[in-house]
Amino acid sequence: MFIDTHCHIYSEYYEDIDDIMNKIKNSGISKVINNGCDKKTNIEVLELSNKYDEMYCAIGIHPENVDNYTDDDIDFIINHINDNKVVAVGEIGLDYYYTKENKTKQIELFEKQLEIAEKYNKPVVIHSRDATLDTIECLKKYKVTGVIHSFSGSYETACIYIKMGFILGINGVITFKNCNIKDVYEKIDVKNFVLETDSPYLTPVPYRGKRNDSSHINDIASFVSELKNISLDELSKETNGNVKRVFDI
Repeated sequence: MFIDTHCHIYSEYYEDIDDIMNKIKNSGISKVINNGCDKKTNIEVLELSNKYDEMYCAIGIHPENVDNYTDDDIDFIINHINDNKVVAVGEIGLDYYYTKENKTKQIELFEKQLEIAEKYNKPVVIHSRDATLDTIECLKKYKVTGVIHSFSGSYETACIYIKMGFILGINGVITFKNCNIKDVYEKIDVKNFVLETDSPYLTPVPYRGKRNDSSHINDIASFVSELKNISLDELSKETNGNVKRVFDI
């Protein structure tokens, strides 16, 4: 039984979340960590985590929302950081893919949330896109650990994160035909990564083009087990152990 360490199960994407959660359970997925991205989704993932036993959540402000967040949104994270099903501050980080014009604001928001994670001893779920150097420099300032979500960098960058105490998130991207990240993960010990879907995004082969959900962790796991030449049972044991080492679930 596998754990999906990163998904976005919101009413915005799924018409009937009860159906989705039943599908996930029937697929043998034992737990999911639902990640918020702004005040609205933070509220929703909290409510859903209290409704479903197998769901936990992370709350945070995504860098794409840097121009819209308020101090009240930060206060919301602080006020709920110790709620029973909240296991991390996330999804947080830096994203310079579309623009670097708000770089300073992004770093400020990122560091506010890293400070919260450090103060309350919570792991972080890190989004970093075209911002590797700044992400690393920000993380160095705080005593935090967690997951580098959807890691797709070089082996050298992977080693830096691992040395800092982070583990890497593998999702459906690794199954894509022209993806080079599989060459990186061939070199990385299984103790240093976890599995994730990023649902409803990044649907793995052979389902690309369809909406993703946490049941597809099984497809990602099958690909990774072949890549690493280990059994599914061993992969489940190792990655679930990694999850429990990072998150309080």
